[in-house]
Order: sequence, then structure tokens, then C-alpha cells
Amino acid sequence: MKKGTFYAVGVGPGDPELLTLKALRVLECCAVIAAPQGKGGAMTALSIAAQAVDLSQKAIVPLPLAMERSVAARQALHKEAAAVLAAQLDEGRDTAMPCLGDTALYASSSYLLALLREKGYTAEQIPGVPSFCAAAAALGRSLTEMDAPLHIVPAGKTDLEEALAWPGSKVLMKAGAEYGRVLQTLRGKGLDDRAALAANCGLPGETLCTTLRSAPAHSGYFTTFLVPANGDGTLS
Repeated sequence: MKKGTFYAVGVGPGDPELLTLKALRVLECCAVIAAPQGKGGAMTALSIAAQAVDLSQKAIVPLPLAMERSVAARQALHKEAAAVLAAQLDEGRDTAMPCLGDTALYASSSYLLALLREKGYTAEQIPGVPSFCAAAAALGRSLTEMDAPLHIVPAGKTDLEEALAWPGSKVLMKAGAEYGRVLQTLRGKGLDDRAALAANCGLPGETLCTTLRSAPAHSGYFTTFLVPANGDGTLS
């Protein structure tokens, strides 16, 4: 029996209108939709895809992929998810996994793609709109300009003092539990009126702050800070 193909499909940050035509086609053609499931059972990427594609006749296979601090715990989840996917592919079923944002940027799908490819399965990536690009558009900002660097930084795991000294603009993602520290660091650098913030961009509860003066005291995992180059509001 010919084995199925696995597709990691970027569905963007939240707005279903940001799905690409290719993403729509792949989701429509696959018999199985593998849905990443976070803590509490939320399947955010699936809910975005379902607003753009009729999934009522698809087999929905949940993949528990809640964020874990332990590397070993994350690796175990990835192996379990890859085994679930392999079982579908062995039956000849093409399987699509909707992924938040883009499939090449801080994506759990990248680990599953590697595990499946190692075992000889055909696996493809369908790119999607990254959350920070959608956030920049929603805030009416440019991220950078010709010849100026752009740094994409996992804010909760980075030395911010060092990162903020790099030339060019910065995108600070994945602050998570470190949100308060990141916010205070930016304020300490005098960036209240220059940096911006987007939380849950394109999702229910979206928050857009054109300056940090209106930033909430607390925020969730899907929070992105946009920091202009030179700390002066310019891009170069």
C-alpha cells in the first residue's frame, strides 16, 4: 500500500482570511486533519482552519502537544505524536496538521517533520503568515527597511540587555511567564513611546498597543513586542 503524505500547514496567527490558497487546497484534499491540542484541550490552529475550510467530513485526530518546560517531556510528546501520524500514513491517508503562524518559525511541527522524514515518510511544509508580520500590519508598522537587520528573539529565554544592543529592529516573541520582566526592561530602556505590543493577534481577545504606555500589566503566551532600531523610533 502506498503510504500517505504528511503536510504541516501554516494557518497564520488567527485571522482565517490570512490562509494561503495552497493551505486551503491541502486542507481540503487531505482525509485526515491532525489537530495540535494544548493544555485544557484547546485546538487553536484547528479552529482557525475550520473557519476557512469545511472540515465536517474529515477525520480529526487530536495530537496532545502542550508546551512543557522539560526538554525530555517535549521530546516524548513529539515521539508520541509522530507515532500517531505514522499510523495514519501507513494506512495510505494523506494527513494535514494545521499549525499556528508559519511552519518554520518556533513550530512544533518542525520536530514532527524531522521524525517522520527520518523514518522515510514523505512530509511537506506549507508556509503561513508569521504572527509578527500580522502584528506589524495590524499596528501599522514596518519591521525593517532595506539593508537593516531584523532580529527575532525568544524573549523569555534571551539576555535582553544584550539583544536590545544589537543593531536593527527586534521582534520579541514567546515572553510567556517572563512578560512582566520583558515589559519592565523595555520601559527601563526608555522605549515606552517607541516599542509596540500585540497580544492574541487575529484571535479572540486581541490587544494592540501602539506604545507600551497602554500595555496590560499581564499578558499571555501569544504576545509579541516590536522594538524599532536605534531605540529612537526609526528603522535605520
